[in-house]
Amino acid sequence: MNYEAPISGNVWKVLVEDGDHVQIGDVLIIMESMKMEIPIEATAEGTIKKVIASETDFVQESDIVIEMKD
Repeated sequence: MNYEAPISGNVWKVLVEDGDHVQIGDVLIIMESMKMEIPIEATAEGTIKKVIASETDFVQESDIVIEMKD
């Protein structure tokens, strides 16, 4: 499962690391766009395979920011 940026903007805070176990609803990344904070939340329980985005990165809408193990 991949998590994508819901909107173009800056990655403000990355709250998980590779190998972290997450629950449904856990906030993985907080993005900032147009002075608004947009959280990306886990939609399934699992383990983070790879965090692709780093804090301060600018990402486009639909860019993959996190990969999670199936």
